[in-house]
Amino acid sequence: MKHKGGQQQFKLHAVARGQDRRGIRRGVSLLPSLFTLANLFCGWACVVHAMRGEIATAAPFIGFAVVLDMLDGRIARMTGTTSDFGVQLDSLADLISFGMAPAVLGFQWGLLPLGRIGWAVGFMYLTAAALRLARFNIQTNTDKRYFIGLPSPAAAALVAATIFYFPEGLQTKPSAWLGVAMLIVPALLMVSTIRFQSFKTFDLGIRRGWRGLFLVAALIALLVSYPHEVLIVMAYAYFASGFIGELMGHGRRPEAKEEESDDRAKDVS
Repeated sequence: MKHKGGQQQFKLHAVARGQDRRGIRRGVSLLPSLFTLANLFCGWACVVHAMRGEIATAAPFIGFAVVLDMLDGRIARMTGTTSDFGVQLDSLADLISFGMAPAVLGFQWGLLPLGRIGWAVGFMYLTAAALRLARFNIQTNTDKRYFIGLPSPAAAALVAATIFYFPEGLQTKPSAWLGVAMLIVPALLMVSTIRFQSFKTFDLGIRRGWRGLFLVAALIALLVSYPHEVLIVMAYAYFASGFIGELMGHGRRPEAKEEESDDRAKDVS
């Protein structure tokens, strides 16, 4: 009888452990989606504040959304909880946070004097973001070091950083054309084939030692001390990096062709 009682108790403990593990697993799988929902909330908050005319309050929400978008994918990969559902939810959240939110923010900030032209420009930006996300979802690019076209979070960050630095807005019709350029240029780059560096494979040595931690601490200190200046420099530096990379790539191609021809000549000889 004691032996049977011990077996039953062991089975009960095993079932309880299994239930605990399934509960932990559900909690882990929900974690990336919670970050995605927080990203979606930031996009919605940006739209609400922009419609109220609270431009200086609205712009930082896009920055928060960028950080959350970077974290949800990394957490999903680290915990092994990537799924098709998570990918689709992330894409829909990105369309709101990096498509709709910057379009509404840019319109309220500098396109109002242009009337219907401003409406059209905002819609073009939103369309470009949707096309960029759709292309990213189906592309078969195997080079993880680069994005094809300006990523939608980077384009949204460019708009938000500019507005965060100049929250007064554009009040006259001639100056409003600067707002057109601020939205149209990143929109065109999102649907372009210019390559931009991917941070998924970008390594500053953070994982290897104290130097990376020191760089992160320095960046945080600069952000706290000079948030407007640091954010706009970071946004435009990444924006310029695509053009610099293209110029360097074109400069290297003739050299690469010469090296290939030299190698072929050596093989023939």
